[in-house]
Amino acid sequence: MDEFFTRVTVGGLELRNRLVMAPMTRSRAADAGKVTDLTAEYYGQRAGAGLIITEGVQPSVMGQGYVFTPGLHDDDHVVAWRRVTDAVHAKGGRIFAQLMHSGRVGHPYLYPDGALPLGPSAVASGQKLFTPDQGMLEHPAPREMTLDDIALAVKEFTSAARNAIEAGFDGVELHGANGYLINQFLADGSNHRTDAYGGSVENRNRFAVEVAQAVADAVGADRVGFRVSPGTFANGIEESDPDAQYTALARELNPLGLAYLHIMEMGDRALTRRVRDAWDGTLLLNPHPTPESFPAKPEDGAEALREGIADAVVFGELWLANPDLPERIKANGPYNEAERATFYGGDHQGYTDYPSLA
Repeated sequence: MDEFFTRVTVGGLELRNRLVMAPMTRSRAADAGKVTDLTAEYYGQRAGAGLIITEGVQPSVMGQGYVFTPGLHDDDHVVAWRRVTDAVHAKGGRIFAQLMHSGRVGHPYLYPDGALPLGPSAVASGQKLFTPDQGMLEHPAPREMTLDDIALAVKEFTSAARNAIEAGFDGVELHGANGYLINQFLADGSNHRTDAYGGSVENRNRFAVEVAQAVADAVGADRVGFRVSPGTFANGIEESDPDAQYTALARELNPLGLAYLHIMEMGDRALTRRVRDAWDGTLLLNPHPTPESFPAKPEDGAEALREGIADAVVFGELWLANPDLPERIKANGPYNEAERATFYGGDHQGYTDYPSLA
């Protein structure tokens, strides 16, 4: 599969291959959202990727959606993440931080003052939060964000992006997928607003575009990627017309000159093609596998590259279980299988102990 092993330009970076590591929540941050030396080891092991995109990182206290997830909103976070970026760069790798505000996918349990989570409208996700001491807790209906709340959230994304660059990241990815805050504004099932941020396709895109513009202005557009998942059902999201929403969003983001658009494919390749046609820049594709080949296999990504749908391919479980994925693809395997029981939380087991071919 030689398709993976040619160089590609993404923003201001020339990547040494077209294999990208997907953002994957691992829930191993220490108290107050600080990553550890174990996190540095984990990402350093996978520095052979053309680009690593980190797990979701909360840009503010109110952006947190899960226990044991990392932040990028204070000086201690910056210092902690510097160990990670140094580990990746020491091996010649490139790494973006994914900025993820969870919005309604949150709970008062997570916040110091027991506040309600925030969302575009007071519509609950229907999901639950895992807690180590109280079990599973139902997500409450969020507090509908005021215009001041929206402006503050834009500033929080911007501040976190600046912190990421200070921490040594090569750039940031804005998480507009999987049912988190930006996606909640895009989706008509979670956004019932009647002001400038709701109603029409253009209005529902407004928050996403404002965040992207502000972050691009702060750190440079060539250091900013944007992730979407058209047609997702994750975290209770309902989208009545993802075709219209995401082709319009791609066209609205085009003038910003972002480093890339990252599509997490939900099974509709025709929709992926239409968004691809609307997008003028570099496209990263997290390909949706067939039911017979779950999770996505190298062959799924090679096909997308051959067809010209993607400029680089994003894998999740393959990277989780195979820290030396490029070498394994060149050797045509074998591949380690991911241990699902160790995906979230815990120690080095199922995190840094997957063997390499060597």
